[in-house]
Amino acid sequence: MQINIGISEPHRLEISKGLSHVLADTYTLYLKTHYFHWNVVGPMFQTLHLMFETQYIELAAAVDLIAERIRALGHNAPGTYSEFSALTSISENKEIPPALDMVKLLVEGHESVVRTARSLFSIIEKASDEASADLLTQRIQIHEKTAWMLRSLLDVKS
Repeated sequence: MQINIGISEPHRLEISKGLSHVLADTYTLYLKTHYFHWNVVGPMFQTLHLMFETQYIELAAAVDLIAERIRALGHNAPGTYSEFSALTSISENKEIPPALDMVKLLVEGHESVVRTARSLFSIIEKASDEASADLLTQRIQIHEKTAWMLRSLLDVKS
């Protein structure tokens, strides 16, 4: 059945492609955060272990919202490691870094998701896609706040 939601097919396709990058970044960041949760050690273990858990749970819920928006626009959401690997701007960590490096890498990851999400606003505005704009605005707020909280752990001026 034809989709008739007031957004043209070319715009829905372009937005879906952009959201696929946001989805890949979010899923990759989810994996990295979970990986760090499992493997963090050191004096900040308890704090970081719990913080990373809160963060990966939030990211797990977010990937579902993003994928469902892609589906609502009439396109298939990527869902394989190879697709995510090709679409993400976040690099994988093959080695387990020290705890504070984990924090720095997660700050970088959250900021990457923000940049990817922000890059979609010109097409979203052209298409009058308020639902995608709302989703991305919420995602940006969450990632910016999380990056700030993580960055605060690195502040040694206090």
